[in-house]
Amino acid sequence: MAQAQGLGRRYIKAFFKGFFVAVPVTVTFLDRVACVARVEGASMQPSLNPGGREASDVVLLNHWSIRNYDVQRGDIVSLV
Repeated sequence: MAQAQGLGRRYIKAFFKGFFVAVPVTVTFLDRVACVARVEGASMQPSLNPGGREASDVVLLNHWSIRNYDVQRGDIVSLV
């Protein structure tokens, strides 16, 4: 029984180590490189959400190209 408790503690310790590494890496990635956003409503029709269907489109917002001023004609830009 003592070995089972030691084994359980080791798994919990490994989980928290991985958690405390994965969360900052994920937050940094979503803040600096790219993030996923849903497009809802008629503001982007007919490019996105054609036909006014109920399902919303999902887009990847590329933060990297905006920081490098690599915006070209025809690109969709999201401002907050």
